[in-house]
Amino acid sequence: MLDYYKIGQRIRKSRKAQGLSQEQLAEMVGISLPHMSHIETANTKLSLPVFADIAAVLGVSADELLSDEPEVRRKEAESDILNVLNACDPQQAKAIAKIIRDIKSAIDEYL
Repeated sequence: MLDYYKIGQRIRKSRKAQGLSQEQLAEMVGISLPHMSHIETANTKLSLPVFADIAAVLGVSADELLSDEPEVRRKEAESDILNVLNACDPQQAKAIAKIIRDIKSAIDEYL
């Protein structure tokens, strides 16, 4: 079940990190200031289109707004990568590192 209060708090945190007021974010998303306030305080459930627009305007993934533990997921990914590297010989590990750098570079260009 979705915890709308926590989602609202993550939206608030992301908004503040970008130096945006509720009014600015509401205008950018195309909703009223009271609606934005109610989303952040969980006094209303936000629709999927509004949620997607907020995530896009803030430049964050839906996962970041929905999940309690983005850092845990990152650490799990790092652990998975290390496990793969530990099973490689040095040449394979070097090739994997280059592939990862190339993928990161491509993602940076795309986003």
